[in-house]
Amino acid sequence: MSTLHVLSHSPFGDDRLSSCLRVIGANDALLLSGDAAYALQPGTAPFSALNDRSLALYVLAEDAQARAIEIPDWAKAIEYPAFVELSIHHDKVNSWL
Repeated sequence: MSTLHVLSHSPFGDDRLSSCLRVIGANDALLLSGDAAYALQPGTAPFSALNDRSLALYVLAEDAQARAIEIPDWAKAIEYPAFVELSIHHDKVNSWL
């Protein structure tokens, strides 16, 4: 059983990202949306935490673009239709509210 984990809050305001990384499984995926895209800022602790993991990592392209975040090679930028596809592909979706 796989889960799509969706984060939308800044990784600098609370510990949602670290909590998510503690429970994410090998078949799961992580989607960064909204202010969660700031986790991809090079030189930050969230960037290092994500880079050190081998996980399926996605970011909504328009959210990264709106925040002038360059997407690293180990993450995949997607649009909303691909977000829907990811939601369908996984057994469940967990939004970290």
